[in-house]
Amino acid sequence: MLNAFTLNNGRLSQIHLDEDDLRSDRPIWIDVVAPSDEERKWVEQTYHLILPKPEHLRDIEASARFYEESGELHLRSDFLLGKESDSRSVTVAFVLFNDILFTVHDEDLPVFYQLRMRSHGNPGDVEDCRDVLIDLYSMDVEFSADVLEEVYADLGQVSQTVLGSSLSDKDAAGVLANIAQAEHLNGRIRRNVMDTRRAISFLMRSKLLSPDQLEEARQIMQDIDSLDGHTAFLFDKINFLMDATVGFININQNKIVRLFSVASVALLPAVLIASIYGMNFTHMPELGWRLGYPFALLLMLLSMLVPFWYFHRKGWLK
Repeated sequence: MLNAFTLNNGRLSQIHLDEDDLRSDRPIWIDVVAPSDEERKWVEQTYHLILPKPEHLRDIEASARFYEESGELHLRSDFLLGKESDSRSVTVAFVLFNDILFTVHDEDLPVFYQLRMRSHGNPGDVEDCRDVLIDLYSMDVEFSADVLEEVYADLGQVSQTVLGSSLSDKDAAGVLANIAQAEHLNGRIRRNVMDTRRAISFLMRSKLLSPDQLEEARQIMQDIDSLDGHTAFLFDKINFLMDATVGFININQNKIVRLFSVASVALLPAVLIASIYGMNFTHMPELGWRLGYPFALLLMLLSMLVPFWYFHRKGWLK
């Protein structure tokens, strides 16, 4: 799918990519989403460049994400797809060539969709293709901030579950699953934000930005710094909730072990009496007493009840 936009009084206006539109309106942004072979070939022949292929986007090394070649500026950045716990990162290729921004990605992303929907914004917001590129990175940072707020809200509910009342083993298993999901999403956001920081830093060093664009890039870097602090805080909160949950699990296990310990101690006198009366004596005195064996059974019962009564008074059976 090809989405092309031209500049109209400082606004982005979507156009159809055909020969008539190319004669009347020159696009400044062409968004290439999961292109077919025909679409890819048409763009390459029309604009005289080679678009990155999907396999190149996935296998590219971190050291080759930003470079200039033959008048083309290439950038590779990761953008977050979705706000759910199973969200993932999608690599997007940016190519700046002849004052046109080409973006290539396999799946449509929320940031790109929002920018396309916001294409009829205030006049003067966009002056060239570099403004579009900076706006995409700026909206990516805003999107990451929104996701972090949702992660914080989810951790707030987890905190109420962990610290609000006693935690059973079943509840603890659910809490650990939620904490693991929050940690995964928080780490994903931190990595994407780091990638965005590298891209913005490369653009600032490339000397392609105007003074206003440089100032906007500096503001994005400041927003990224604030997000870094927030992700670090969330990591600390996740570790605290993890430790608290594991502590409740240990307490529940200690309760079970304590019950077995109390039961074994309480039954020890009865076992001792039974073992004594089970010895094979030559002459057993209770044989001449009719109530000998009932007395032994009563003694065994009392030897069990007395320890249980004592443990109950101490509160060890709760």
